[in-house]
Amino acid sequence: MESPDQNAFQCSWRCLNLAQTLNREAPSVNRISTAVKLALVVLVSVCARAAPPDVHAIAQTVDERYNRLHTLAASFTEIYRGAGMERTESGMLWLKKPGKMRWEYRSPREKLFLSDGKEAWFYLPGDRQARKTAAKKLDDLRSPLSFLLGKTRLEKELLGLSFAPDIKPLAGGDVVLRGVPQALAERVNQVALEVTPEGQIVRLIIEEADGSATEYRFTEQKENVEVSDASFRFTPPSGVEVIEGDLGQ
Repeated sequence: MESPDQNAFQCSWRCLNLAQTLNREAPSVNRISTAVKLALVVLVSVCARAAPPDVHAIAQTVDERYNRLHTLAASFTEIYRGAGMERTESGMLWLKKPGKMRWEYRSPREKLFLSDGKEAWFYLPGDRQARKTAAKKLDDLRSPLSFLLGKTRLEKELLGLSFAPDIKPLAGGDVVLRGVPQALAERVNQVALEVTPEGQIVRLIIEEADGSATEYRFTEQKENVEVSDASFRFTPPSGVEVIEGDLGQ
């Protein structure tokens, strides 16, 4: 059941989109019937009494959405920009409470990054080495996403959470927020998140202190799907050496 804040937030969001549409199509509005015009006036009036979208309401919508999840599966595209280059990769992501994640890269090269909440592994199929580290020592750009399946409080996880009007959302109706992740504050300048009116995070942009940026786009998201704990554990193939310490991706 949606909270009053969610209803006000989504109503205001719809009214904003309506206003933008009417502004673009002003000539045709004159031909709309009196009944339709009256309905629009009523809708705008109701939305005018609702609280305008604000960061706290959006964060609360995100929190409520992800706190009810046990698992999440999605297709992802990762875009890295830095040192005069751009690299794009894609694959599948699975998350599961508490603290489990599996990033299965499929293009342009297969590779695997996963954590069962205790250990984290990075492996390139066919390599003679696999890298392993303790999950609690993990300093990886993908780790901020794992909090989505924890006891989420977006405003606590991202310090100084605010709107990012300079970053254009990929889809109309979405908003972009920015903040600094506590766990990576020394390495990361900011994290930007694109959020839908329903509180779904569809894009994550991580800007590092060295000027590079890594962007993740998430599509085909499926919530509370069946995924076994075994999917987040890794057994090195025969003959593969295990290197402990930095994952060295």
